[in-house]
Order: sequence, then structure tokens, then C-alpha cells
Amino acid sequence: MNTIFRDGPKTTTEIPFYSPSGNECQLFERAWTRQLPLLLKGPTGCGKTRFVSHMAAKLGLPLSTVSCHDDLAAADLTGRYLLKGGDTVWTDGPLTRAVRQGGVCYLDEIVEARKDVAVVLHPLTDDRRILPLERTGEVLDAPPGFMLVVSYNPGYQNLLKSLKPSTRQRFVAIEFDFLPKDQEIAVVSKESGLEESDIEPLVNLAQRLRTLKGHDLEEGVSTRLVVYCASLIDAGMSNRDAVRAAMIEPLTDEQDVKAALFEIADAMIR
Repeated sequence: MNTIFRDGPKTTTEIPFYSPSGNECQLFERAWTRQLPLLLKGPTGCGKTRFVSHMAAKLGLPLSTVSCHDDLAAADLTGRYLLKGGDTVWTDGPLTRAVRQGGVCYLDEIVEARKDVAVVLHPLTDDRRILPLERTGEVLDAPPGFMLVVSYNPGYQNLLKSLKPSTRQRFVAIEFDFLPKDQEIAVVSKESGLEESDIEPLVNLAQRLRTLKGHDLEEGVSTRLVVYCASLIDAGMSNRDAVRAAMIEPLTDEQDVKAALFEIADAMIR
């Protein structure tokens, strides 16, 4: 699998929309001011990535985003020697570039990465704030404008994929969850263009399906999926077809579970 590097590094004058649910914006700013690493915890699609994009733009910081996966190794973050025009040339990875240049380096779903990634992060997440590059012999000091942010979904943790306490305790942490009903309706309306009165039944359904997490479903309906559903309806699709495509089919492949979810949706969505 190829490593996915998104959004980085770049700055933008446009600040992505984000609706705070608490003091997370102030905490991010204080952590950045004090050069503290930040850990975001919460279910899929609850706004963690949007929050990081919002805060980086608000503070005018370059943002590099790495989507972690099973094959992501430390060398993918730090860099490696590559052949270019017959020569062997060192090429910085996204973490090294962020340390050299400053800005926010965001590692999304950090528990998905290989275990050697944590070893690389440890010197950056204590009072040393350094990045040793063994292959080049360099030891990079992180500038004051550098910030490391990582995220993960505790609901996916198991014995094989978990964030060790020795790693978690190197970060200031924020726990995210889905927004209260009225606030989620407002966010979905803002993102999709659909009227709030038409979105309320969708959010009611999403909240109902979220209660099934850990029973019939591995994960509940994310706010992102509700936005997708509302966008389809705003584009002219029927409520039933939009709910099927955006709020039920993505959740499971089990036919009996889907049938049960369709019954719930039909009872709540007209």
C-alpha cells in the first residue's frame, strides 16, 4: 500500500469551517504556544481532521497530514536515500520536512502505523524536541513553530493495535465525540446546503444507529456520512435512496444487519 501524504506542507488564508464543542480550540493554541504535542481521540468522522485543518489555518501554520496504515514505517516519515539520475540522494519524509521548516505535522490514525514509528516520535514528544536521523547522522532540533499532532479511534483498539501508555503519556490529549443534536444539525446544514428541518430526521437516525455500535455494528454513523446523505438529498435524490447509500451501505456488508438497519430507517425517514 502506498503511503498517503495529504495537504502538505501548505498554508492557506481560507479557514475550514469547524464548530467547537468545548475548549478544544483554546487548548490547541495553548499547546502550540508551549510547544506541547497533542493527541486527539475519538470515533471516525467526528471532526478530528477538520479540527486540525481549522486550527492550522487559523494560526497560519503549514500543515502536513499523513494517513497512517499497516505498512507505514519510520522511514516513510523521516526519509530515505533514493536513486535520482544515477545518484543516491537523501529525500526528507513529511515529518522531517515539518521539523526543518516548522508547522503542524498531523499523523492520522497513528495506531495503524508500524511499531517503529513510535520510537521515532518519542524524542520529539519530550523536552528534547529532537529528531535523530540515523542514516544521515543528523540530529534536528524542532523549531518553536513545529507541532506534532496525532489521532486515533479508541473504538478500534485491540491487543495488536493499541497506543502504549509510554507513548500516550507524552501528549496532551483531547477526547472528541459526536456533537449534540442541535449543533450537529447546524453543521450538516452548513456543509451540505440542506435545510435544518430536513436534516433533523437524518441526525435522529444517525443517533439511533450509533447506539448499535459494539453490537450489530463495529462503528456508528459518522457526521461525515450524515453530511454525504444530506448532500445527496440536496442534489435531488430521494431520502430513502440517500440514506441507503450514505448511512447504511457504508456500515456493514452483512445482509441481515443491513435489513434490520433498513427497517429502522424506514420507520424514521419518510
